[in-house]
Amino acid sequence: MANDRTHNLLPWCSNPAVAEAGCDEAGRGCLAGPVYAAAVILPAGFSHPWLNDSKQLSEKRRDELRHVIESEAVSWAVGIVDNHEIDRINILRASILAMHRALDGLAVRPEAVIVDGNRFTPYADIPWQTFVKGDGRFGNIAAASILAKTHRDEEMRRLHAMHPQYAWDINKGYPTKAHREAIARFGPTEFHRMSFRLLDRQLTLFD
Repeated sequence: MANDRTHNLLPWCSNPAVAEAGCDEAGRGCLAGPVYAAAVILPAGFSHPWLNDSKQLSEKRRDELRHVIESEAVSWAVGIVDNHEIDRINILRASILAMHRALDGLAVRPEAVIVDGNRFTPYADIPWQTFVKGDGRFGNIAAASILAKTHRDEEMRRLHAMHPQYAWDINKGYPTKAHREAIARFGPTEFHRMSFRLLDRQLTLFD
């Protein structure tokens, strides 16, 4: 019997032929850049010895798994919500919207959806369920976490070339000390999330 990590069907799914999409996001806690989400439908019985929550994998292994997932998945897609839309609707809604956009992009309509975390909103008329730490328990959510992370990292490297002083190739937009120091020195860019606390003393710097 497969363990949870390679299991890609909901416990209450009695039909192994169900096309179940796993969803996860990347970049929710960042100060800059878009939030990405991915939706992945894996073949029944799919497993890979490295498949796990993307945060538990090295960058090299994530990149290698990305190619495996994209070539072997029944269907996969990535959804994006940029920083301006995040500022308008808030990051929670933006993360869910990115997942909906990823589901919109699937070439195969899923019959069920499982999501990492504990927050989601209905998508069409498809049954869904959330799982805290689902990216370490279910293969299709783990695969989605890897695609969301690798696609977003690729975009942050592209944005780094436009604004190298923020070191987005290293921090990927997360609130590291060096990133905050660069914001204090150079100010925010058009890719920063202005609804976030960019600095501890943001109101005195940017009001």
